[in-house]
Amino acid sequence: MQIASNKLVSAVIVAAGKSGYLEYCLESLKNQTYKNLEVIVIDNSLNPNFNQYITRRYKQVKLFPQQQNLFYAGGLNKGIDMAQGEFILCLNDDVILEEQFIERALGGFYIDNLVGMVGGKVLRFDKKTIDSAGLFLTGFRTAKEMGYGTKDRNRFDSEGYIFGVTGAVAFFRRKMLEDVKIDSDYFDSDFRMFYEDLDIAWRARLFGWKAYYIPGAVAYHARGASARGNCGINKRFARRYLNDALYLDLIKNRHLSIIKNESFLGFLLHLPFIFIYDLLSYFSVLLTRPQLFKKLAQNLRYANGAFKKRKILRRRIRI
Repeated sequence: MQIASNKLVSAVIVAAGKSGYLEYCLESLKNQTYKNLEVIVIDNSLNPNFNQYITRRYKQVKLFPQQQNLFYAGGLNKGIDMAQGEFILCLNDDVILEEQFIERALGGFYIDNLVGMVGGKVLRFDKKTIDSAGLFLTGFRTAKEMGYGTKDRNRFDSEGYIFGVTGAVAFFRRKMLEDVKIDSDYFDSDFRMFYEDLDIAWRARLFGWKAYYIPGAVAYHARGASARGNCGINKRFARRYLNDALYLDLIKNRHLSIIKNESFLGFLLHLPFIFIYDLLSYFSVLLTRPQLFKKLAQNLRYANGAFKKRKILRRRIRI
């Protein structure tokens, strides 16, 4: 498969400024075999010492410190808007890429002109445990990372089409991002973080775009390093380690993705599963974080915006 080596790739990293992860990520980009690359860092750390250190050490990196935390979705939007590349690689700051990741992953875009998303095999830092081998939509209308938390025993070593790509290491065709953009948002900024990857994948599929999985493109991810405390990194039942605000986002964003993207028939078919999942989710909140139960109602204000975005999508596609 021939790859046009003159195509610029823009890597957009949203940095939380925690535990030195960003340096490892930038080093892995520096060592890529594919060299036509620009690197953009959206610094959400709100720490001037952090961004000054990165600027001094990595002079080739375009770093943009923020005056307020844009979170992951908002940070990606800002970085993508400034990026010049025909292909956009969106990264968590707690990701390390193998040297041939970009070169190999780019091949997925040449499988089909409608491939707008490419994902690789994402492992944990132990290099033995799978973090994601592609993103899928479940009957409960939740996001499922294929292989999540299982040992890498060659089960996910075949290329193929998938539903979407994990937000930690998400490679996009710029043309697709522009096609699915709503107002100024590529990713829905109301999501802040969580489900933003499922939402954009679902929306892209409604527009006719496809996602492809390249297992030879390998990356490593410290799951939860940006959003949980150190004690929650790579742990199961991840929501236990989230702070209250992010826990609410996790619940809210699933609802917003359903409102925006689900067809009426699809909603009716999956309603029993959606109801069961919600019932268990709210029961868990009542048992473990009762102080949040009243705050759940405050998230209803986001639903109005989701319905407005659905109307925009309905004018452009059939859902």
